[in-house]
Amino acid sequence: MNYFTKEGLSRLYLEEGKSVHDIASLYSCSQNKINYWFSKFNIKKRTISEAIYQKSNPNGNPFFFKTPKKPDDVFLFGLGLGLYWGEGNKKNTNTVRLGNTDPRLVKSFIKFLEHIYAVPKEKFRFGLQIFSDMRPQKALQFWMSALNVPRDKFGKVIVTPARSIGTYKEKSKYGVLTIYVSNKKLRDLLIDEIEKL
Repeated sequence: MNYFTKEGLSRLYLEEGKSVHDIASLYSCSQNKINYWFSKFNIKKRTISEAIYQKSNPNGNPFFFKTPKKPDDVFLFGLGLGLYWGEGNKKNTNTVRLGNTDPRLVKSFIKFLEHIYAVPKEKFRFGLQIFSDMRPQKALQFWMSALNVPRDKFGKVIVTPARSIGTYKEKSKYGVLTIYVSNKKLRDLLIDEIEKL
């Protein structure tokens, strides 16, 4: 007698986010059997990348998009997209990255991600790249203070050999700060919004 139902399998797989392996363990049967009934009931399986994402985020997306309605929110939304469009690294498909030398710009981007996409503070990571004639601890202390971020949110400071003194170097006396949020769906949402423009 068949004790599998479309509703039951759909609830476990789609609503509760369990894997085929998890469901097979619950029913004390093989994964092949679960896959057979998925096919029979036309339950669409997750792609490998979706499965990896699900496993990495068992409680769902670690962010939530809040549609901007107030003028200030609409402005912040446009500003954040513009910053990511102009200053963000869009080649990495799994992480939202933005690098700059201006703490005000970085803080504006953080505010955008926190306020519009409800990205929790613990999801932010930071990288710092400086020239070899700068003092790493001083540069690091500057950014920690400017962003009100603890040391454990920063990776190892990357030191680049100093070449010549120029305007760019004057502007970046505390190095280039890069903010990272590792989330493929968030990155894809931002790219989709930019493409709509």
